[in-house]
Amino acid sequence: MRKLFAAVVCAAAWGVGGGATAQEMPIIELSAGIHRIEAEVAYTQPTRMVGLMNRRVMPKHRGMLFVFDAEARHCMWMRNTLIPLAVAFLDEQGRILNIEEMQPQTENNHCAAKPARYALEMNAGWFRARGLGAGIAIGGIERAPAPR
Repeated sequence: MRKLFAAVVCAAAWGVGGGATAQEMPIIELSAGIHRIEAEVAYTQPTRMVGLMNRRVMPKHRGMLFVFDAEARHCMWMRNTLIPLAVAFLDEQGRILNIEEMQPQTENNHCAAKPARYALEMNAGWFRARGLGAGIAIGGIERAPAPR
């Protein structure tokens, strides 16, 4: 069974009304090669469900890391998400399985090509602009809180 999770917004951290608070989603530093990422971590069911919804902007090197309870072919969608995003589905070691570009306010499913443990959402085109694709490891995943 596929799980659907909405693409997310931490409103308090970026000053937009609605959504989870910064206290609910810790921020960790990740890396993709030489590129630094500040990622809010959605590791509880409520924060995974809210994600980046209702957000109007996201800083260039910010993103959101979803930590799932189990490896599965997780899917994302963009209901109530106002900005275009790219999602990288990651395996247990943080290697990119596939990347999907997502359009705002749509309900199309964007799914992991193989069982994924994480999903990393960034602004649309972020991975492509840096030449990042399948097989590249995202560093710092081990610092993410365990899913709840």
